[in-house]
Amino acid sequence: MEQAQSLWQFMRQESAKLLQQTFEHIGLTFISLLIAILIGLPLGIYITRHKKAAGSVLGLAGVLQTIPSIALLGFMIPLLGIGPLPAITALFLYALLPIIRNTYTGINGVDPLVKEAAVAMGMTRWQLLFRVELVLAFPVIMAGIRTATVINVGVGTLAAYIAAGGLGEFIFGGIALNNTNMILAGAIPAALLAILLDFLLSLVQKMGRRKRQATLWAMPIVLLVFSSFYVLPLGYSSRLLAGFTPEFMGRSDGDIGLRAVYGLKIRTVVISDAVMYKAAYEKKLDVISGYSTDGRLKTYDLLTLDDDRRIFPPYYAAPVIRKEVLERYKDLGPVLNKLAGRINDSVMTELNYKVEHLGQPPEKCARDFLVQQGLYRDPAPAAEGTIRLGSKIFPEQYILLHMYAMLIRGYMGLQVETKTGLGGTKICFTALLNNKIDMYPEYTGTALLAILQSPKEDVQRLGGHRDSVYQYVKRSFDEKYQLTWLDPIGFNNAYALMMRRSQAQQLGIHSISDLTTYLKKNKR
Repeated sequence: MEQAQSLWQFMRQESAKLLQQTFEHIGLTFISLLIAILIGLPLGIYITRHKKAAGSVLGLAGVLQTIPSIALLGFMIPLLGIGPLPAITALFLYALLPIIRNTYTGINGVDPLVKEAAVAMGMTRWQLLFRVELVLAFPVIMAGIRTATVINVGVGTLAAYIAAGGLGEFIFGGIALNNTNMILAGAIPAALLAILLDFLLSLVQKMGRRKRQATLWAMPIVLLVFSSFYVLPLGYSSRLLAGFTPEFMGRSDGDIGLRAVYGLKIRTVVISDAVMYKAAYEKKLDVISGYSTDGRLKTYDLLTLDDDRRIFPPYYAAPVIRKEVLERYKDLGPVLNKLAGRINDSVMTELNYKVEHLGQPPEKCARDFLVQQGLYRDPAPAAEGTIRLGSKIFPEQYILLHMYAMLIRGYMGLQVETKTGLGGTKICFTALLNNKIDMYPEYTGTALLAILQSPKEDVQRLGGHRDSVYQYVKRSFDEKYQLTWLDPIGFNNAYALMMRRSQAQQLGIHSISDLTTYLKKNKR
C-alpha cells in the first residue's frame, strides 16, 4: 500500500509533465496510424486487383515488421535526424503490415455473388469498392487497424530516445535511475492507453452495416484531431531547446535540481546520449546534459557551462565489487587498484576522444594506455576461476572494462567474462546485487543520489567534497549491500550543461546562471 501511495504522489507531483507526455504519445500514435492507413489501405486494395504483386508487397511489409524497433530507429537517425520525423516514420512502417494484410484479406473475403449482383445493378467499380467491398470488409480492416494501433502505442515509448517525446521519457528515466515509481508512471499510462484505444476501436469494428460507410468517411477527420495532440502548446516555452538524457531528467542533480536551485525553465526534450552531442553540433539542440570527460566535447567544440551554484556533486569513478569475490581472490583488490590515480580528467577525455571520434576500438585504447603506464602484461598461465565484469552503455565504461580485464588476465591468469552495454545504473547495479556480474565501474555522485538516494541533509553536509562523498558511499555500500568500493581511478566525470561554443559566446553565456538570466529576458 505504501508503494501505491508513493507512486500516486509521484504522479501527482509530475502531473503536468505526465499530461504533456501522454498527449505527445497519442499524437505520435495517430499521426503514424493516419499515414499508414492512407498508404496501407490503397495498397491492400491494389493487391486485391493485382494478385501477382500481393506476395511482394506483403513480404516487404513483413520484413519491415521483423526489424527490431530500436534498430529501426537507429537506422532512421542518419537519414532523418532526431525528433518526431524518424519516430513517426518508424511507427508508420510497423503499422503497415496489419493494415495491408487485413485490407487484402477482408476484400478477398467478400462473397463473389454479392459483387456480381452489385455489378448487375449497374454499380461502377468505385461504387462497388466503397458501397460494397469496403463496407463488408470493414470488420476485418478494423481488426488490422486495432492491431496497428496497439503496436504503435507500445513501440512509441522508444521515441523518447531520439527526442520525440512520449511516455517513454519516464520509463527510460526510471530504468536509468533505479526508480520504480518513474518506470510505472510511464508504463501504466502507456498500457492503459493501449487498452482504451483497442476497446474503442473494437466498438467501431462491431458497428452495423448502415453506419460503416459514414464511419469510413469520418475516420480521417478523427485521426487528424488526435494527431494534433502532438503539437498542443502545453507547458513552458523558451527560445532555446535543451536535450537531456532520461536519467538526467529525473535526478536531483539534473533537471530537477536545475529548476529548484537555478530556477531554470527551458523547453526540453529527452534524448539518448548516443545522439545528443551531434544534435547540438548540428544546431538541432541548443543546450545538452553532458559529461565532463566526454571526448565529444572536443569533437563538436562544445563549451561546458560553469556550475556556479554547485548542484553537481563529484563523480569520481571507482570499481564496485562484490565482497565475497575479493575474499575468494586475495590478490584481486591490489591488481585492480593498479589503475587507481592513473587517469585524470584530461587523460580520460583524450581516451574517450580516440574511441568516439577517431574510431579506435576500446580494447586497443585500453591496451595502449596500460602499455604506456608500464602496467600491461601478456596473459598469465591459466588459473582456476572466472571474474565477470559489467559496464554501462557508453565508451568510457568499455575502455575501463577492457583495462580491468587485461590486468586480471595479465597478473592473475583468471578467466574474464565481459558483459558490456548493460544499460544504465539500475541494470548494472541490479546485476551486481543479483550475482550476475562481479564488478563494474561506478561514480560516487551516481551512488550518492541515484542508488543510495541519500537524504538531503546528508548531501548538504558532505558539501560536494571528493573524499567525504567517497567515504560516505564506500561505508554505505558496505553496510547495506556488502559491496566494496576500491580506490578511485582519478578522474571526475561530473554532469554538466553544454552549448555550442560559438553560440554561448555570441549570447554571452558562460555559466548556468547566465543561461537562466538569458531565458528570463527572452521569453516567447
